[in-house]
Amino acid sequence: MTDRPLLLLDVDGPLNPYAARLPRLRGYAAHRFHPANWLARQTPGSRRHRRGLRVVLNPSHGRRLVGLPFELAWATTWMHEANEMVGPAIGLPAALPVIEWPELFARDPDGLYWKTRPLLDWAAGRPFAWVDDMITDLDSRHVTAHHDAPALLLRIHPRHGLRERDFTTLTRWAEAL
Repeated sequence: MTDRPLLLLDVDGPLNPYAARLPRLRGYAAHRFHPANWLARQTPGSRRHRRGLRVVLNPSHGRRLVGLPFELAWATTWMHEANEMVGPAIGLPAALPVIEWPELFARDPDGLYWKTRPLLDWAAGRPFAWVDDMITDLDSRHVTAHHDAPALLLRIHPRHGLRERDFTTLTRWAEAL
């Protein structure tokens, strides 16, 4: 563990702009992966099951993320498979820490995004930035009220993924700590 803040990374949205309107995004490469969570929701033997999930990733993002003043960790439904599939495709170091969700897509009694409470528990009072496409204002207010350390919740549009301005925001926030 370091004294650097955590950067909690979601895959789908920030790294894989799954809602992009263009079939080919500049700087991105398409991959076919077979993550267990996705496979479990497909019909066995179907074309989708055989072909795998199409994921577009920007290979420069790994270098950019490693260069940020953060300790990186996965905050994604891909869990450990992010280290096996996504990380190598963009050049991230092997075996980044992973938040292991107690229950995927659990309904929160207060309407929070299902990741918010387990993520706060995992962060254990450390400063963190969280990049995800599903963060809401309700989640931001909850983190402000229940997390004593600094936190940046950065909602990334799933049509665009991480952009230059997001890297700038993350850098400035970490350096201001």
